[in-house]
Amino acid sequence: MAFTTTVMPTSFKVEILKGVHNFSTGSGQTFKLALYDNSASFTAATTAYTTTNEVSASGSYTAGGGTLTKVTPTSSGTTALTDFADLSFTTATITAYGAMIYNDTATGNPAVAILNFGGAKTSTAGTFSVVFPAATATGAIIRIA
Repeated sequence: MAFTTTVMPTSFKVEILKGVHNFSTGSGQTFKLALYDNSASFTAATTAYTTTNEVSASGSYTAGGGTLTKVTPTSSGTTALTDFADLSFTTATITAYGAMIYNDTATGNPAVAILNFGGAKTSTAGTFSVVFPAATATGAIIRIA
């Protein structure tokens, strides 16, 4: 099965209401981004980080992915949003079709977002970068409207 979706897991929406996730800087919670190959299969029913079909460690990319730098949640109009600083893995040979953002601090490493890259993204002994969209009401990677 091919990597085909960008989705906010249903479990994440419930966990927000239960107070599982705190995106504020200084909250003590760590969020990570793991990269996946084209065999990864995620849906809205995905609940947690998995090593299945994660890309192999290379350069500064290790199993579990990289730690994200949080941007303090804010609002724009009636939309609440948060974002992360761009993330790069150096001297890496990677082919990834998508990624998962997950909470590395919460029990069970719950999934936050599944990101489809729209095709293969590669680096060969170079820098693999994940560039997040602008932190706006229509562009932020995590937004509640």
